[in-house]
Amino acid sequence: MKNSITKNTRNIRDILAKALKPEILSLDEVSSLINLRDRELWEEVFDAARQLKEKIYGSRIVLFAPLYLSNECVNNCGYCGFRKGNGKARRKTLSVDEAVEEAGMLADRGYKRLLLVTSEHPKLAGVDYLEEVITEIYKRTDIRILHLNAAPMSVEDFRRLKTCGIGVYQCFQETYHFPTYKKMHPSGPKADYGWRLGVMDRAIEAGFEDIGMGVLLGLYDWRWDVWAVIAHSHRLIRKYGFGPHTLSVPRLQPAQGFKPGKTNRVSDDDFRKIVAIYRLALPYVGVVISTREPSELRDELLSMGASQVSAGSKTSPWGYVEDGDTEQFETGDKRSLEEVIEKIAGMGLIPSLCTACYREGRSGEKFRQIAQQGNIKKFCHENALLSLKEYIEDHAPDNIKEHLVKRLKQESAKSSNGLFDKFKLIEQGKRDVHI
Repeated sequence: MKNSITKNTRNIRDILAKALKPEILSLDEVSSLINLRDRELWEEVFDAARQLKEKIYGSRIVLFAPLYLSNECVNNCGYCGFRKGNGKARRKTLSVDEAVEEAGMLADRGYKRLLLVTSEHPKLAGVDYLEEVITEIYKRTDIRILHLNAAPMSVEDFRRLKTCGIGVYQCFQETYHFPTYKKMHPSGPKADYGWRLGVMDRAIEAGFEDIGMGVLLGLYDWRWDVWAVIAHSHRLIRKYGFGPHTLSVPRLQPAQGFKPGKTNRVSDDDFRKIVAIYRLALPYVGVVISTREPSELRDELLSMGASQVSAGSKTSPWGYVEDGDTEQFETGDKRSLEEVIEKIAGMGLIPSLCTACYREGRSGEKFRQIAQQGNIKKFCHENALLSLKEYIEDHAPDNIKEHLVKRLKQESAKSSNGLFDKFKLIEQGKRDVHI
């Protein structure tokens, strides 16, 4: 027994050493982490995830907000407040002007990147509508990059959205376990498992290099789904030279008319493990934690491998203007953008509103190679500080400004002298300064 334990410990430590090089882990190595039961060894896994996140991205944490365009849906997903069968839902699809108004409100608060989210309704929120919304938000607001979470579509429609300037296309398989998928998606286009499974291939064929993937944790055994989404990522890397730009970690939450059961429940401890596994398995990816999770857990995960978080989120269309329309799910972290920024800075990290990689064409395989070579960290550090400087100048409330200025000075001391010249440009009124 002693030799067996020693052998297992050595195997896990070898896996962690490989991840820290950094190298993408094999599926057998991912399985070893998923099936690890030793609590003391898990502490070493968590520590390795912290080190790897710092090695790849430094201390920056990217911030964004979702903007929900529609909750009118033709699907009947059992866990979603937007489902067609929810007779109590208050339905709304934003007009183009309303979408621009909400985006403008978020830009005025300091956001530079938004994730557009829409339910599936080909007539009300199809590609024609999305194309117009995207074009007008870029034209009429200060938002610099829009990402999109929308239903799978054809290569031709993806090409239209890519031409409009979408950065990341995001779509979750929800669960890779076919019987569970069929049970949870009984009707509507989303019932077609294969159409959804091939969505990333169609998006990449249409020109998307940055894609966002994930599973809805809690629908099925998390060990199965976490392994499956990493296996899917491996296939994409082999075929295209890159896989997901981001892996999101959404956990099943209550929604109008739905309450999660105890079967397949993902505990906070398991959730921590999943974040660490994603970070170690695919070192270059952005690991995204949404406001589904409570603030205390989100804060903890910022030091355990997470690199992107939403903040101040509303999960219903028109939710930033008024409450009342049906939300997709309940949120756990109600803090505003400025509160999350203050907390991140207080933890010794750098809140980042950066969009520089999309300006400079660092995407797809090029981004993956830069990140795995350890060279994206310098870009991330300086661009995070430049975006923080801009936030301080334009948006920071007086009650946190002094704290942010102090944090900016601390981190700027680690950077090149050229950074201070760029700070002066921002002070003189120039915006979107980046490297």
